[in-house]
Amino acid sequence: MGYFRKKAIPVHKIASMTDWQPLWLSFRLAFVTTVILLAISLPLAYWLAYSRLRIKAIVEALISLPMVLPPSVLGFYLLIAFSPAHGPGRLLDRYFDIRLVFTFSGLVVASLFYSLPFMVSPLLSGFKSLPPALREASYTLGKSKTTTLVKILLPNIRPSLLTGVVLSFAHTIGEFGVVLMIGGNIPGQTRVASLAIFDEMESMNYSAANKYALVLFLLSFCILLVVYLANHYFSKPQPLS
Repeated sequence: MGYFRKKAIPVHKIASMTDWQPLWLSFRLAFVTTVILLAISLPLAYWLAYSRLRIKAIVEALISLPMVLPPSVLGFYLLIAFSPAHGPGRLLDRYFDIRLVFTFSGLVVASLFYSLPFMVSPLLSGFKSLPPALREASYTLGKSKTTTLVKILLPNIRPSLLTGVVLSFAHTIGEFGVVLMIGGNIPGQTRVASLAIFDEMESMNYSAANKYALVLFLLSFCILLVVYLANHYFSKPQPLS
């Protein structure tokens, strides 16, 4: 027993051995996911806001599904779909040599599904809040739909745009169930911060778990603070020039 007491690692040394790679991996995943989501969600939200097709109600329901669906359910079906033994995953593996299960690329694809409503919903609300006369006036002046979107509509929904970007980033960082199902918690590849907290808690290494949790807590608070401050700023009446 004395031998084991001498070899025990003090708590402060365990804390110093904290691996910060999961946090870096979480930030990387959130950044990549947010950039791709922005490119996908802008035209999608624009179409949902101004299209008159009845099918858009079904599209909106599918987009919002991850907000009410348990992450484990979504993760399970994505795992089945991406598996080389089944449909899409088999095609990707056979013809493109791409494997999404237990890879960072798989985490990105899963995060796109899981965080999509957090980007689309604010953008859709922003587009719907704009007066129809704004688009009509732009078209009357001979502006194309692309020019109208980029130079007229987007500058007028800056709070919604900021909210979508920030919430998507924060939501992706906090993922647990989906990334666990798809990524498999592989150190250095798919072990993000939320999974690292779970691992450290299971190992009773509360000091390291607290470090991960504290960083995520402070980051989430700062992100929400930026959103509210920006929205308050943009909601103030602008002085007439």
